[in-house]
Amino acid sequence: MTPLDYAQMAMLAAVASFCQNLTGFAFALIFVGAAGALSLLPIQDAANIASVLSAVNGFIYLRSHPFEPRWELLRPLLASGVAGVGLGLVLLAWLSGNTLHGLRLVLGVSVVACAVLLLARSVPRATPSSPRVLWGVGLVSGVLGGLFSTAGPPIVYHLYRQPLPPSLIRQCLVALFLACALVRLAAVGIAGALPWHTLTSAAVALPVVTAVTWWQARHPPDWPPALVRWIVCTLLLAAGGSLLASAL
Repeated sequence: MTPLDYAQMAMLAAVASFCQNLTGFAFALIFVGAAGALSLLPIQDAANIASVLSAVNGFIYLRSHPFEPRWELLRPLLASGVAGVGLGLVLLAWLSGNTLHGLRLVLGVSVVACAVLLLARSVPRATPSSPRVLWGVGLVSGVLGGLFSTAGPPIVYHLYRQPLPPSLIRQCLVALFLACALVRLAAVGIAGALPWHTLTSAAVALPVVTAVTWWQARHPPDWPPALVRWIVCTLLLAAGGSLLASAL
């Protein structure tokens, strides 16, 4: 990678971190989607870098915000999400070895679906969903987390429909993404599929992610939720649309 490539990657990490801290999700979706659309990095490398940076972002966020775990929500999400990560990594290995266009297509559909679900978010339910739904949603999210380190779409849509305060939703999302990122990194590292250049690239962007998260924790933007949603959706649609165009 050239110095310009590193600068672009750091800028993507800053934008993704900013959106993640606003909404509780979207870091990997924006980072991996944009890196793939710009052909800045191979999708596998971008997903590995996103896992490292997402884990760091999650640690800083949870340390900067009071966290009172709701284990009746987190237990099924974490257990099924971790299992799904393994399935997603197996699928990633198959797609990488058989079709690069298929990999871009799956990622593009995931990114666009997340944007559409966020824009069309339904009115919150009057009562919480059953635990069985949490297990299913956690599993699907884990598969996407294993594939691209982008566990967001299913769990974001599900949790934002629950009768829960936004702050709790953001914390649950960050906790799930942090767990999936750590499990993914451990599995990829044990398999010997985490090259040094990936860690070097993550190290370059790490100070940017740390600085953005630290600054937002002390100076949280007072933006209307609708504006935040539209900004994130616009970024996701641009990245996902570019990936689909290149794949098709």
